[in-house]
Amino acid sequence: MSNLPGGESAARTADLPTGIEPAVAHDPVPAPGTAAHDAAASKEAAETVIKAFGGVRGMIDMTLPGLVFIVVFNLTHQVAPAAWSALGLSGLFVVVRLAKRETIQHAFSGVFGVAIGAWISMKTGKAENFYLPGLLYSVGYCVALAVSALVRWPLIGVMLGPITGEMFTWRTRNPGRLAAYTKATWAWVVIMGIKPVILFPLYFTGNVNLLGWMKVALGIPPMLLAMYVTWQILLKAPPPIKAETDTE
Repeated sequence: MSNLPGGESAARTADLPTGIEPAVAHDPVPAPGTAAHDAAASKEAAETVIKAFGGVRGMIDMTLPGLVFIVVFNLTHQVAPAAWSALGLSGLFVVVRLAKRETIQHAFSGVFGVAIGAWISMKTGKAENFYLPGLLYSVGYCVALAVSALVRWPLIGVMLGPITGEMFTWRTRNPGRLAAYTKATWAWVVIMGIKPVILFPLYFTGNVNLLGWMKVALGIPPMLLAMYVTWQILLKAPPPIKAETDTE
């Protein structure tokens, strides 16, 4: 038997019959109601933010068609080829997601927006109109977020509730999370409002190149910032109260 520290344990392990593994100590699961349990639940709920907005893949699906449009437009100086290229790429994203049996929510919304922009730009012959639906959507989205926060139905909570399993318990049974969702929703209003404030003046100048490249540049970074701020807010919020189902 070894005289080294732990030698006795090593000898006992060696005496175990072949095929039997020694018990391994695991970190205990925090008991419900404890501060550690609440912190773990809050962290888990906060991490649903990326999932709710389609993750980086969803943002790419909605950003790349705009990049393709401006690149093809610069190469051809024609609206139609640029519009069809962007629309084709959006359609390809949907097909790939369907083939992989993934959700097409974000890819489909991208196709819808690109299709409207392509139709308007080809109909008017003005390349800048390809970006007009997206600009109007950004304004409408910010207005909807602000209104939802004012009427105490913050959209961030409406979107995340079903994913976290709390549904809408945060409205009546969890005032701390209602406050957190409201704060996060206002953060989205401010951050996502940056895009139309910058891009609409460019749209009216008719500078398609600057508008297109700025649209691409302001695609992913504000979304990532808004998700990070939301994540930080929800980390400090009370844990979600799971909604009871009929079977429960």
